[in-house]
Amino acid sequence: MMLKMKKTLLLSVLAASVAMTACQPKNADKKSDPEKTQTSASEVPDTSLQLLGNNEELVLNIPECDDKNCPDFHVERLKTNQSYVDEALDQAILKQLKTMLSISEQYNKQNKPADTDKSKQPDQEVPSSTVMGQTAPETPAQILAKQVQPYLDNFLNLDTELKKLGVSHKITLNINPKILNSDGPLVTVVLNSSSYLGGAHGATAQQYFNFDLKKQKQVELKDILAANQHAALENKAHEAFKIWVKDSKLADNVDQYEQSWKFKLSDNFYLGRQGLILQYAEYEIGPYVVGLPRLVIPYEQLQTILKKEYLPEIKAQEIKAEDSQAKSEQAKP
Repeated sequence: MMLKMKKTLLLSVLAASVAMTACQPKNADKKSDPEKTQTSASEVPDTSLQLLGNNEELVLNIPECDDKNCPDFHVERLKTNQSYVDEALDQAILKQLKTMLSISEQYNKQNKPADTDKSKQPDQEVPSSTVMGQTAPETPAQILAKQVQPYLDNFLNLDTELKKLGVSHKITLNINPKILNSDGPLVTVVLNSSSYLGGAHGATAQQYFNFDLKKQKQVELKDILAANQHAALENKAHEAFKIWVKDSKLADNVDQYEQSWKFKLSDNFYLGRQGLILQYAEYEIGPYVVGLPRLVIPYEQLQTILKKEYLPEIKAQEIKAEDSQAKSEQAKP
């Protein structure tokens, strides 16, 4: 009997030992690997020097219409990882709408929001229920939609007036931005717009917006030029203009052509693969039939005109190689 009790006690002790061992964490004696953690963090891509995003359509108050000639009003904004780029494009959209449609000062006065700033009434307490019941802040898209709505209203009023006059054509207005270059040295967004508001034909436009992500600023044409190189660029552009006139068979004599369509240096630009692109608007350097003309100045002609940091990397390397080759040839006896 005593022997049986000892065996039972021994088995109980062994079972308890096994249970305690099983409860111990397997990695208790292992330390975290800082090198592995650092490697995981380094795998997160740095997008601070990239422009990444997509378009979002504005939600506007547009009345329902089932007619095939219903007016078409469509505006999109850009939503990216660079908020200052989005803000610049939002303002550009409003500026373009102002060019395409006008709003009377009386309309603005009637729709000006009332001044309800509670901070101007320090003695008046704001009920706690009001504070607790506040709605979420408006998104940039909602804010822009409110600013665009008056232009839509004007657009719809125009459609009503045209139909009263017996004009049955469908009027349209479309604005949408698009990321053209998402990597440096400059990122570029093009704002496309088109409209038909009655008349003989519609209108289209392309406006380019360039941003230096390192400096966090919008860049104009003068900002990418080396010192005292504006006149040199203008001469290069004028030569490209002359070639364009002849290649487009607009005139045999450029001087005579310029009596009607004089050359000017456009500040609407972007850095393309082939070179500096100068974009022109309708009727700016030619008749409506030529559409939206553009002049291309190859990078080979711009090596002393553009600042080095704005020359595309591949082209800059080619120029450096050419300079080295030229120096080595000069050094030969």
